[in-house]
Amino acid sequence: MPEATTLPRSARDKIGGVIYFPRLCDKVRLIHAGTLHPDFHGNLGLGMDLWVCQFLGVAYEDLKAQILAGATDEDALAWARDNGITRPDYELAWFTSYITNRGLRDDMSQRLAERKKEDPKTDHDDIITFMDYIEVDEGRSL
Repeated sequence: MPEATTLPRSARDKIGGVIYFPRLCDKVRLIHAGTLHPDFHGNLGLGMDLWVCQFLGVAYEDLKAQILAGATDEDALAWARDNGITRPDYELAWFTSYITNRGLRDDMSQRLAERKKEDPKTDHDDIITFMDYIEVDEGRSL
């Protein structure tokens, strides 16, 4: 990845037990401020952003509006929980496993292999999931 204007928080970060949510909030705020690296622009509201919103049962655009209205991460998650789907703890555990392990022997494995080969820093065997890929691609360690 070229030098970023600003990178969002790690995809592994959690708030209220929900993985990736802080990163989603960061991306919304950074694009609005005009400081989000252009590499992120095309996937806003898609991929993991979308999966988190689907899990919470809220529309990305509605969550985005809450964040841009000034909601903290905690407030945005509280809003999503109040306006979305109430999930039991076992579904949160399932979702965390799902999003954490995407690319590991599933329908996204080939895409992960292709993405890894795009850059020598990400083309190595210890990157086995998209979460791993994101961490290394953005300069964080596994």
